[in-house]
Amino acid sequence: MILVTVGTEQFPFNRLMRWIRVLIDRGFIQEEIVVQYGSCTDLPAGVISYSLLAQDRFQELIQQARLIVGHCGEGTVILLGATSTPYILVPRSQRFGEHVDDHQIELAVALAQVGVPIAWSPGDLVRFLALPRSCSPVTVSAATFSQRLKNRFG
Repeated sequence: MILVTVGTEQFPFNRLMRWIRVLIDRGFIQEEIVVQYGSCTDLPAGVISYSLLAQDRFQELIQQARLIVGHCGEGTVILLGATSTPYILVPRSQRFGEHVDDHQIELAVALAQVGVPIAWSPGDLVRFLALPRSCSPVTVSAATFSQRLKNRFG
């Protein structure tokens, strides 16, 4: 099972939903997909979807998932950094009306430098699905990550 989560932002992340639809339609994803879609309005057909999941159910799904695709929100980064389930992050962009600014893109750039898988395109998701990799919690420890952010953004 693949878990896709976009957080609870007030802005829809329909671009990621369209990427998932393309991967399903082209046969790159052939397993069950559970989507926590928040305010998205364009969901792929055939997925199990929830606008918002209770925390305990969300934790169960994280434990059951083979792979996780998440938006690049700070809470998601912290949550997924503590799991051994392979995950990839997709940053929201102001350009597409997915957030008020591009802090998720800035965070994604910093996370990519410490080895966290980031999807900048549907092709990145295809490569991750073919060869998923776990991200070591040591690699993204809070102290290391904080220092890298400080070095990058001052």
